[in-house]
Amino acid sequence: MNERTLHVRVGDSADAMLSRASDTMKALERGETPVPRFEVGFANVGQMFAVFTPRRWELLATLREAGAVSIAALARLLGRDYKNVHGDVMALIEWMLIEREQDGRVCAPYSEIVIDVRLPERRAA
Repeated sequence: MNERTLHVRVGDSADAMLSRASDTMKALERGETPVPRFEVGFANVGQMFAVFTPRRWELLATLREAGAVSIAALARLLGRDYKNVHGDVMALIEWMLIEREQDGRVCAPYSEIVIDVRLPERRAA
């Protein structure tokens, strides 16, 4: 299994995200091969916690340990109802936290998830 790191950024400005994308494009224009960076962003911590629920963290960990499995097999490993696991898997696929293979099995492609949370700017007194 590949060793890939997912960077989760919370509270990042659109300008910061565009700056990172611009840096990558400039490197490509110079003929450089940038290091692949897998990243998702959330506007605030509440939005991140809506995606990364405790059950979904457990699902990700179980899937990482088991390797690629069907959703039904994953539900059995978790001891959860298929319908609920399916819903969680679809949400995590939408956020690119899980990938679906050609044969329909799902996998957790990241060996590490790094979460960076930017706190709000201090208000002027």
